[in-house]
This record gives sequence, structure tokens and C-alpha cells, in this order.
Amino acid sequence: MFNSKRIKPEDSWRGAIVDKSRNIPDGSNMYHYIKVELTEGQTKKFRVDKALWETLEVGDRLIKQPGNAAPTKQ
Repeated sequence: MFNSKRIKPEDSWRGAIVDKSRNIPDGSNMYHYIKVELTEGQTKKFRVDKALWETLEVGDRLIKQPGNAAPTKQ
């Protein structure tokens, strides 16, 4: 079963980036990912836009509010 890693507008979470990665799974499109350790202790991987990915570093704290398309730095 396919599990989407896209951030949904209705999502709400807080956490810190523990890893950043890029991948070209289909051979033509580059996808950018961040792995976030949520405040609840879970670790999740999210796909983000290149522009956001380039501004983020491991250790940055993020907050994702419902209604926003992307998380923001705290």
C-alpha cells in the first residue's frame, strides 16, 4: 500500500528535523524529504518543496499549523 509523505493542509504537529534527504525514484523528478522527530516521540518522513528544503538544517524546530500548506521554523 502506498503511503503519501506529502504534508496535508489539515495536518498539525511540532518537532525537530533529524535528517534531510533527496531522491529520484522515477529517474526524472527530484523529491526532497525531511525526517522529523515529533514532540510525541514519533519520527515521520515528509516530502517538502525544494525551496523550503534548502532553508532547513538538521536540528531546526518546526511547527505545522492546520490550514498552512507547509511547516515553519520556530
